[in-house]
Amino acid sequence: MERRVPFTKDLYVVSASVSELKRAVADGAAIVQLRDKTGDEAAVLEKARELTDLRKEKPFVFILNDDPHLAVRAGADGVHIGQDMSTVETRRIIGEEMILGKTTHNLEQGRQAVLDGADYISTGPVYATPTKPGRPAVGLEYVRQAAQHLDIPFVAIGGIDLTNIDDVLAAGARTVAVVRAWRDAAELLKRIRKDR
Repeated sequence: MERRVPFTKDLYVVSASVSELKRAVADGAAIVQLRDKTGDEAAVLEKARELTDLRKEKPFVFILNDDPHLAVRAGADGVHIGQDMSTVETRRIIGEEMILGKTTHNLEQGRQAVLDGADYISTGPVYATPTKPGRPAVGLEYVRQAAQHLDIPFVAIGGIDLTNIDDVLAAGARTVAVVRAWRDAAELLKRIRKDR
């Protein structure tokens, strides 16, 4: 089975709320990530299974944050990990079929993720965001570098909303992730796909 790698010109919505992710899918988001930092394993697994069930009704890519073992158990399409986890070890856990995403903050980390076998990376935070306190924004420069130098799908993330998405797209992003701006999924998608 060929891995379904996240696409270009799509919206990637990140949330701990299943209802928010369902609404985003209904509004056209093709990729969603369940990122629940506070729930215990059983609660996260229940949420994850709700999303895997939803895929029977509507096609989208479901990524679970941070827990490769749970992603496998839940039947997710993939897992997204941070810099604190090994890409190589995660691939060993999830196998070859599942999608593996890696958080990166600069070109060096992006290149390493490619070498280690990630299927896609996130580039950010583009702008300062309360979801990553203490993590300085990397700005649009890394988005430009990723577009020019990395032969891998990348998702620009961090403080992106309707006020700045056009700048992110102009810098070379083809898929954009949002956390707080999930309610604007339909309008964000229009911006992303306006020249499709």
